[in-house]
Amino acid sequence: MAQLWGGRFTKETDQMVYDFNASIGFDKRLYRQDIEGSMAHVKMLAKQQILTEQERDQILEGLAGILKDVEDGTLLITKEYEDIHSFVEANLIDRIGDAGKKLHTGRSRNDQVALDMKLYVREEVQKTDALLKDLLTVILHIMEDNLDTIMPGFTHLQKAQPITLTHHMGAYYEMFRRDRSRLSDIYKRMNVCPLGSGALAGTTYPLDREYTASILGFSGATLNSMDSVSDRDYVIEYLSALSTIMMHLSRFSEEIIIWNSNEYQFVEIDDAYSTGSSIMPQKKNPDIAELVRGKTGRVYGALMSMLTTMKGIPLAYNKDMQEDKEMAFDAMDTVNSCLPLFTGMLATMKFKKSVMERSAQRGFTNATDAADYLVNHGVPFRDAHGIIGQLVLTCIEKECALDDLPLSEYKAVSPVFEEDIYDAISMKTCVEKRLTKGAPGKGAMLEAIQVYKQELETE
Repeated sequence: MAQLWGGRFTKETDQMVYDFNASIGFDKRLYRQDIEGSMAHVKMLAKQQILTEQERDQILEGLAGILKDVEDGTLLITKEYEDIHSFVEANLIDRIGDAGKKLHTGRSRNDQVALDMKLYVREEVQKTDALLKDLLTVILHIMEDNLDTIMPGFTHLQKAQPITLTHHMGAYYEMFRRDRSRLSDIYKRMNVCPLGSGALAGTTYPLDREYTASILGFSGATLNSMDSVSDRDYVIEYLSALSTIMMHLSRFSEEIIIWNSNEYQFVEIDDAYSTGSSIMPQKKNPDIAELVRGKTGRVYGALMSMLTTMKGIPLAYNKDMQEDKEMAFDAMDTVNSCLPLFTGMLATMKFKKSVMERSAQRGFTNATDAADYLVNHGVPFRDAHGIIGQLVLTCIEKECALDDLPLSEYKAVSPVFEEDIYDAISMKTCVEKRLTKGAPGKGAMLEAIQVYKQELETE
């Protein structure tokens, strides 16, 4: 058993206790962050003359060798070590001798693991952000290509008003754009270095914490050592952001699943992102969308697990906090695998434009515009609402759209109607004349596209 403690104990830890206590099975993925943090710490110790330059160089060379050997597979991280910290330190001592025993000067596993986790989460935040940018780029291309693609807009899953596919996709663009904003906020807030906080109350060594922070790319050092070792807010915030991302992906997936159904046929998912049935040869299933929708729950579970773990912990560090990793790692892996798959599915998906427009026409989505026509001719809106309701009933009986109803039927319920009603309720007119952000529909969408493109290009 390779441990960093044990001097005051008189017998070996029971094997079951050791196994239960050990974290090497999951914190081994922090090996690079642990080594990078140790390298920065050693450089700072030498700068402060706590270590000699010779000791610094020995330790740095030893750590670099461990990193290389782990990454090329010649050094395995095994369960004989309690955690990743003991793995690195034990191997360092084996390689360079007594100088390696000085690595832990002026730090505790508490601030060490806080640093490792921050470095890891910081990288994951950047990775998720890059994947979201790729998704936004695909959505933006779809928006640019479908300014004139008419489809029904829905409320309550009922056809409501005609919109463009650009307008619909723009709503998801806004969701994922907000997700990136949240990640940016998390990164700024978490980007302070806890190393040098010790177990909880700092250290008597003359550390230069700002120097260590600068080496590791932090904006500065944390201000309160007790909070530094017991803070996992950034993990909770990131898991919350990941949960919101998955919620957005799940909503989008749900729509794609519906659009892909035989009843809608709005889209065709590429064969590369579909699967078949083991018994029904005609089936083409939207499995990627369904799995993304299903995996949302496990990300939510990680967030609730972390919140529950932290809710009863007094200051400062407690062993409970070891539970900050397994489910969090799973959530990060889940989101960062779902995003590129979803992006690929969306990029290769075909939109059936004629089917979408026909669906808008057959769903009375222009009924509100017909009512507006009457209002513009002096009819009170409540009366106009009732008149168009009667016309919709007539269309349902005749199994036709409002566009197909003869003018005589219109005049039978209101003499206000004239031939120009057909222009007023055409899908193209309905979409183009409606104001959003104070501008007609297409103009507003073009303005939004320009804003989005500029944001992506200037990063």
